[in-house]
Amino acid sequence: MANAEIVAIGSELLLGQIVDTNSAWMAQRLTALGVNLYFKSVVGDNPGRMKEVIQRALERADIVITSGGLGPTQDDLTREIVAEVTGRKLVLDDNLLEQVEEHFRRRGRTMTPNNRRQAYMPEGAIPVKNPNGTAPCFIVEDPRGVVFSLPGVPVEMKWLFENEVEPYLRRKFNLAEVIHYRVLKIVGVGESAVDDKIGHLIANSSNPTVGVLALPGQVDVRIAAKAANRDEAMKLIAPLETEVRELLGNAIFAADDETMEHVVGKLLRAQRKSVAVYEDLTCGQLAERLQTASPEQFAGDLSVIRKPRHVHCSVMGAIRSAAIV
Repeated sequence: MANAEIVAIGSELLLGQIVDTNSAWMAQRLTALGVNLYFKSVVGDNPGRMKEVIQRALERADIVITSGGLGPTQDDLTREIVAEVTGRKLVLDDNLLEQVEEHFRRRGRTMTPNNRRQAYMPEGAIPVKNPNGTAPCFIVEDPRGVVFSLPGVPVEMKWLFENEVEPYLRRKFNLAEVIHYRVLKIVGVGESAVDDKIGHLIANSSNPTVGVLALPGQVDVRIAAKAANRDEAMKLIAPLETEVRELLGNAIFAADDETMEHVVGKLLRAQRKSVAVYEDLTCGQLAERLQTASPEQFAGDLSVIRKPRHVHCSVMGAIRSAAIV
């Protein structure tokens, strides 16, 4: 099975000006493809550090995916660094230059000279057109592995990943397996207590594997399996899921994409109950969560008394009353 590493590029990521959602999204897609992701790195727009990170990634991964650093400005250095790391010259691709020029023509804008930089790529790389922006991308096939360089703009990155990266990876690495997982959500039991009950499953399982993740207000147990397809993966997961459910019992309140709000809504509907909420400290957050989770479940069933906006939410207030009617 192929191994991948993601390298997110941009000083704004390290400064906290932008949250790196790209890497999380790509991690999910790689998992669905059956590609192991062992490392994710974030590096600023510094040529020395960029070279170090990409060099190291290429030495330990079959697939290196960079995002960011393909713009027209002087600190967009991904093209230059990937060329250097893979021992290639940076060359102008006339077809990519035409793509950049056409992008500006369609929008009636004048292309500045620095946009010409975006049509350069490492010699011998496979050019990839970007229909959603001015940053063409490329694939470098190095003896150590493959480097994909994608833009940092999420809408551009996602389209290119789905339409260019995924098909290439399936062909190149003959991807026949998928990684699928089931998430069981626990409330009222802490992370250490969960581990105490199912720790032997975490330690002794190989396929599927079991992991625990502590989140605000809940603990997630993830059961992940590798198989030829999703159905086969679920068959592997099912016996272990049954064992986890037996060990944790009613502490498990939901699975996968279900939330506490959805579960409460289903229970209210099933029992033909309504809920009235008067909130002080939470300032209407409880009612909002119930309503936004699934409006159709609570239409006509949720009675909300909100404090006026000018009233301070007292730390001592908490929720004055919440009643199932």
